[in-house]
Parts: sequence; C-alpha cells; structure tokens
Amino acid sequence: MKIKNIYKIMAVLALPLMGVGGLTSCTKSDSELVSFVEDNRLNTPNDTVYSLMGIVGKMQVVADRTILLGELRGDLTSLTEQASLDLQRIANFEADASSPYNNARDYYALIQNCNYFLANADLDLTKRGYRVFEREYAVVKTYRAWAYLQLALNYGSVPFFTEPILKEKDADPSLYDHYDVKQIANFFIDDIKPYVNTEYPDYGSIGGMASRRFYIPVRVLLGDLCLWAERYAEAAKYYHDFLTLQSNPRPVGSASIGWMNREFDMLIDSYSAQFTSSSEILTIIPMETREYDGIISRLNDVFNSTEKNNYYYQATHSPAYDELSRSQRYVGIFNDPATMLPDTLPVPEDKVYVSEAMRGDLRQYSVYPPLRSVPSASSSYSTLRQTCNKYRSGNVSLYRLQYVYLRFAEALNRANYPQAAFAVLKYGLWKDNIEKYISAEEREKAGELLSFSEYYFTRENTFGLHSRGCGRSDGDKQYVIPESETKEDSILAVEDMICDEMALETAAEGVRYYDLMRIAQHRNDPTFLAAKVARRKGANNFDNALYTKLSNTKNWYLPLE
Repeated sequence: MKIKNIYKIMAVLALPLMGVGGLTSCTKSDSELVSFVEDNRLNTPNDTVYSLMGIVGKMQVVADRTILLGELRGDLTSLTEQASLDLQRIANFEADASSPYNNARDYYALIQNCNYFLANADLDLTKRGYRVFEREYAVVKTYRAWAYLQLALNYGSVPFFTEPILKEKDADPSLYDHYDVKQIANFFIDDIKPYVNTEYPDYGSIGGMASRRFYIPVRVLLGDLCLWAERYAEAAKYYHDFLTLQSNPRPVGSASIGWMNREFDMLIDSYSAQFTSSSEILTIIPMETREYDGIISRLNDVFNSTEKNNYYYQATHSPAYDELSRSQRYVGIFNDPATMLPDTLPVPEDKVYVSEAMRGDLRQYSVYPPLRSVPSASSSYSTLRQTCNKYRSGNVSLYRLQYVYLRFAEALNRANYPQAAFAVLKYGLWKDNIEKYISAEEREKAGELLSFSEYYFTRENTFGLHSRGCGRSDGDKQYVIPESETKEDSILAVEDMICDEMALETAAEGVRYYDLMRIAQHRNDPTFLAAKVARRKGANNFDNALYTKLSNTKNWYLPLE
C-alpha cells in the first residue's frame, strides 16, 4: 500500500447515516471519487443527529486498535502462546503494512467525515434563539483533534489537512504538509479552545446508552494537547478547571480495594465495578452488541477467556507489572481494640497470601482475579480461565476520571509544583490537605490551580490515588518524595512516582505506551521508554535488543506506507 492509497480513502466523501436502532453507518465505496453538487450543506436539525452518529460510527472502526496499539507496545501486558501473529507483531514492534492494525486510512476516514461536517454545517441556522449546529460542531472538533493526535502518536509525522477532499486531484500527497505530535497539539489547542464552554448535545439514550458519554470533554482534550505541546501550566489549568467546574465538580470518589481489618485476612472491593457503568468513565466509544448490526469490540476475547476463543485468553499482566504491583507497601488505618484510637499498620512482611496477587497494591488483584481452573469435556477448550474486569463491557472506554487526575499531577509537577503533584497521589486535594502538605510558597505560585471548593471536595470523597490499592497512603511514612539536592531532582523523582501510579491505575487500558512516550519526551530521553519496555518480561529478563531498537525514536512508530 503506497501513501497515495491512504489518500484514496481521504478523497472519498463518506458521510455516514445512523442505522435504525443502532450505530451502524453506510458509506460510499472507495472507488467513488466524485465531485459533489453545490447543495451539500447540512441545514436541517435531523442532519445533526445523523451526521454526528455517523462520525461516532467511524470511531467504532478504530476503537479496538487504539487500545491495542497503546497497550501491547508498553510494559504492563504480555501475550500468551495463543495470541494471534498480528498481536505478536504489534508487541514486538514488527507490524508492517499488511497488519490489520496498521491502517491509517481509517483514522483519515474519520477525519474526512469531520472535515466535511465542519465545512458544511450551517452555523447560521438558528432555532428558538440558539444555533442548531453549534453543540455538534464542538463535538466534531474534538473528534477531529483526537483522531489527528492518534495518528501522530502511532505514525510520528502525518499528512495534515483540515478541508474535506472531494476530488481525486486533491488527493495528491505532495499538496500537504506533514505534522508531528507537537505541531498537531499546538494547532488543535487553538482550534478547540473557543468551545471550552460550549454545552454538548444530549440525544437521550441511543442503543441503550446515554449519548452524552460518547463525547470527549473539551477541557480534558485541551489538557492532553498541552501536555504533548509541553505547555504544562496550561495543561494543569484545563485539567483543574474540568475537575472543579461548578456545574459538575468531580472529586476522586471512593472506589478502592483494601483489607477490611487489622488482621489483613478479608478484602473489600469497590474498585472493579468502575469499569462498567461507573460515573468514573467519562468517554466511551459505543460498540454494537451483534455483528449483524455492525462493529463489535473484540477486546473481551483478547483479555478474557470466552467461548469465542475456546477460553484461551491472548493477553495478560506482564512480569514487570507483577513486580511493580507487589513491590508496593500496603498500609491500613484501623481502630486499636484496646484504645479505640486510629492505629496505622502496614501488612506484615511475613504474611502468607492465598495468592501472590494480593501482595502489595491490590488493584491488580481486582482487575485480574486469580486464574480459575475449570474441568472441560472438550480437549479444544482451555481449562485455565482468565477474567480481566476492565473488559466486561462491550464498549470501549477512552477516558476515565483517574486519567485526568494523573495527568493533572503530571502537568503540575512539570509546571514546577512537585509537592502539589505528589499530594494528588498521597493525600488528595481538598482544603485541609492543600494547606497542610503543600508549602505556602508553592501554594502562592500555583494560585488558582490549587483552588478546590471545600463544599464539593471533602475528606469523605477526596483521597490520594495511591490509596485506591494501597490502603491509606496518607498514613504511610515511607511513601514520600525522596530527598533531593535540587528541585529539578524532586520533579524527576515525583515524575517516576506518577509514572508508577499510572501503571498501577491504568494497566490494560491502552494508554501506557503513550504515557511512556510523553514522559520520555518531557525528559528528552528516549531510553526512558526503551528501558521500561525492554524490562516487561521482568527485571531479570531485560531485552537488550529491544532496548537498543527503542532507543531510536524512529522505531517507536508504525510504518506509514
């Protein structure tokens, strides 16, 4: 496939329509390179629903690969012997033009539809005093920015255009500049910033799902773009403003898994439930439930034992993830039965566990419960069954609330506020903690970035992210910023802790590889990513060949052919 063939799909105007009772779309064939009539404006209210849901249909096409490309190339997931050759090639950085997961055309088809909508939506059309298309316009702007960001993260430098390609002569690759991730980020920061306060449309329930959950929050995407553009203070502001929006404040919440008592012999888990219908999920790509209706997600069959894969799961937690999780220290705070006063207790070092997955941070145990052994009457079925609780739903999650907090910490730290960033991990940002654990000097410099309403962010709903799997991190005297000679050293140390927390919180969710890319970019050090990925088989199985390969950033990307 030559690069001009990617433009073939760009040159096709694929204006999708929503199928009856579903989210399927119909498009013109690739061979229909046509010039369109002048009367191609979108100017009726029905156009808004059909066109926007058609673009959501284009998101379905890229959903699974977005997750797999971001997860399998990281350090937290290992493939089993049953994994397909295509998945193995992704994990080994060997995917070529023949890979079904290496198809830039599908992202460009999404962009083409967005460009067409943005070029033809009649923004002057009003009804009852408001502009009919303005809300959809904002949504489509974010979809386009997100799609271009995915292209840059996966291909490095990509052809860039913002007008729909309607004629074959306009599909000449030489007509377009190539943009890398920083150029794309800087362009779309300016492009979507005017819509930061635009309310998104609400179509109620579509296909049994709330339509509002299909959209990418503008402030969150702006924060991401600013992080990639290394505009850290701006990134922190967008994340902060999203979290503290007066009309919809978003405290951390109370989802966690932990030991119930001071004997450390009983667990309570509210953590795994967040990956289905929890309000912590901010954005989903809604997938069909039946192949007859359109595109379904196959992620469940990759990460879980299902009847479709004869119970042979293809991906599981890596030795590197095991080592990180089990190296964490769990600390609980329980009432002393003699005094009835709070008593801080770490899990005893000599504790014997039913499963090693219970050692250290418990989030892995919640996400990947121990394998089940199931007798089978058929020799073609695996008797070892895996459950990954992050893929019990048939939809694909793009954003969770915890991503925002982690990236907020990342931005604060790089903006020279390491104490505030660390407080996100250990304490939680509510009034008393901000005043107690962040110096007056840093609070003054950070200003509004540390403004959290004492009415909405309280002791009951705001605690450190590390506590989601490690008990009461605020009581752990060993979980601290290491002693450093300079503030720059402190920033690097806190960034290492944030990177580890990202792993513990977001493993298997398709963001890890990009997190490693971004932190390596912050440090101008490609070996940061290379060393993490080369160690995914465990500290004693370092892959020197892979390390050497990934020390060259040219090898981070898929071939754009």
